[in-house]
Amino acid sequence: MTEKPSLNGGEDGTWPTESRSQSQIALNSDANEAKDGDRPAWDSKIQYVLAQVGFSVGLGNVWRFPYLCHQNGGGAFMLLYVFLLVVVGVPLFFMELAAGQSIRQGSIGVWKHISPKLAGIGYSSCLVCFYVALYYNVIIAWSLFYMGNSFQYPLPWENCPIDVATNDTVRECAQSSATSYFWFRKALNISNSIEESGEFNSIMTGCLLAAWTIVCLAMIKGIKSSAKVMYFSSVFPYVVLFIFLIRGLTLDGAKEGITYMFYPRLEIWGNMQVWRQAATQVFFALGLGYGSVIAYSSYNPVQNNCHRDALLVSGINFMTSVLASLVVFVILGFRAKNIAKGCVAENVRLLSNVWIQEQDHHWWPSFNMTGPTSVSVSDYREWYRRYGATLRLNITDCNLEEEMNKGVEGTGLAFIAFTEVMALFPASPFWSTLFFLMLLNLGMSTMFGTMQGILTPLMDNFKMLGRHRTLLTVCSCALGFLLGLLFTQRSGNYFVAMFDDYSATLPLVIVVIFETISVSWVYGTDRWSLSQLTSGERRGTP
Repeated sequence: MTEKPSLNGGEDGTWPTESRSQSQIALNSDANEAKDGDRPAWDSKIQYVLAQVGFSVGLGNVWRFPYLCHQNGGGAFMLLYVFLLVVVGVPLFFMELAAGQSIRQGSIGVWKHISPKLAGIGYSSCLVCFYVALYYNVIIAWSLFYMGNSFQYPLPWENCPIDVATNDTVRECAQSSATSYFWFRKALNISNSIEESGEFNSIMTGCLLAAWTIVCLAMIKGIKSSAKVMYFSSVFPYVVLFIFLIRGLTLDGAKEGITYMFYPRLEIWGNMQVWRQAATQVFFALGLGYGSVIAYSSYNPVQNNCHRDALLVSGINFMTSVLASLVVFVILGFRAKNIAKGCVAENVRLLSNVWIQEQDHHWWPSFNMTGPTSVSVSDYREWYRRYGATLRLNITDCNLEEEMNKGVEGTGLAFIAFTEVMALFPASPFWSTLFFLMLLNLGMSTMFGTMQGILTPLMDNFKMLGRHRTLLTVCSCALGFLLGLLFTQRSGNYFVAMFDDYSATLPLVIVVIFETISVSWVYGTDRWSLSQLTSGERRGTP
């Protein structure tokens, strides 16, 4: 019978390699369980899954993924995204889940446990989370503002206001649109450039205070309070997305929108920029590098099956992106079809006037016209392709695809394009309230995870902060509000765009690269695999 190695090593004073690793892992696990016996834990597995899904599924699924899909080849971008999700995203997501669950610490404690010299990775994650939280909560404040204004009929962005001095429509609004005017002049009251800071927007400042108050109240007792909120904030957006999808499929233009979304343009695979955008979206979608995934999984028992969790959460995240994209594209298809039909009606009216004046039939369209609105977009475009270029008239081809390209990127999708469509629906206040309540819940569930990525590492690493959880949460939210006042100036929207572009792109990639190096070469892949195998044996799985 082989003799067990003693705690002091073998006969020569050294550990046999395999036995040493297994014994150390078992001892570490037992020590962690004893040391963290009073550590908060999820009440159920469903709470944990909802928290991870709520964090990873956020506002980016509603506007960033559809925008990238739209700009980069539709179905071709989706295939590329799935490839990178499987090859890069899921393994890294599993790595963070396993790290938090095995070591039962936040991001700082996890990497310090591997090597004290790697604590900087955890501090970097906390800093990135804080930067993101600052501007992300401003978007939630915008959603609160729009939701509050949705309880009106007609909606305040449905029609252009009247200039009291001239008793006519405000010129700027007439030249753009009622939704754009409301967004830039009423909601943001935006300055002409980032240099012109202007005064604070008092209404947005109040909305930002409300947003931080909601986050603070939900986080004040840790996962015990935020998990209860997750039952609603994580599930409700799916209910709304399905309602909007069913409603959207009944709209004229839905077919064109879905076709535009899924039509594969495979030539984009040769563009490295598209690969970079797809990889970055994988990082954003799964929340890699934030430390929030590690923080949430650290409240799990060591025996939890994190392999299954990684596949489940990643799959739900991708399907949510597809669902949100379907909703976005049927809405944009409806919007583009309405604009194109209006363009056709105006051009046919112009042609009718010219025909009446000149009585010249030889260039008249081949379609049968009984009125301006009876001409379909496809018939008009076919006629324009044949005859339009020969006419010296100020008419256009009413290109539906060009209209699909407008108002898709970033916040413009939610606060300009979608609000424009909401105004066209019957019972528009109901649909508008539902939409912005969905945005509010998507944003809040992500904010809870982002704040957990800040608070958990600090409380684990600094015991004094851990003993004053409530005070730390209140102070963190108060600091976030005070620094967030930068975004409630008239120039605030420029700073939001700047933070969104630079604060969480390259820093996240760098953090994840160092995490991978730490696990692969510092901790060691063999030792890491062995630790996961041992955890499987401890929970009774092969």
